[in-house]
Amino acid sequence: MLQQALDASDTIGQWEYDVPNDRVYADALVALVFNLDPAETAAGTSLDAFRAGVHPEDRERFIQEIKRSTETGLCCTFEYRVCSADGVVRWVLDRGRIALDKDGRPQRGNGVLIDITQSRLAKQEESSELTCQARHPLELAAEHCLAAREAIHELPEPLLHTMSDMLLLEVGRALSKLTDERRRGAMN
Repeated sequence: MLQQALDASDTIGQWEYDVPNDRVYADALVALVFNLDPAETAAGTSLDAFRAGVHPEDRERFIQEIKRSTETGLCCTFEYRVCSADGVVRWVLDRGRIALDKDGRPQRGNGVLIDITQSRLAKQEESSELTCQARHPLELAAEHCLAAREAIHELPEPLLHTMSDMLLLEVGRALSKLTDERRRGAMN
């Protein structure tokens, strides 16, 4: 049902934020997209309740964008993922503004949410196809080695540090040979 409603229109709905009282009011579809009870959001719920519906990797940025808008009164437009009531992770575009009083204190905000899941997924698939077609396994391995090295170097394990450095060095050497071969092939 949620998917059908979202498919009918890209616009999910509207929200309003009473900043001093920390009450967010939203349409039923907005509530469901954030995995909240529509009756509760119609009556007003806390910003933390909405934050809980944001994908864990996007929560900090979500709060920072709202904080920036409450401090400046500037419009904020940003994309993030939500974990909706039907268990689907969706991408939304959130556009809103927090009005400040004459003393610069945040008062009320309002905005709209737009479902951009399909366009975002299409972009990722396109990017993934291009990446897979153009990339050699050694290039992918180098990226993974860099990520592993970064994580390992946070640990107090000197042997693992050395091993991750050695692996990265060897992958780098093999990648260098591959690059040289590609250059020679391009010259011919």
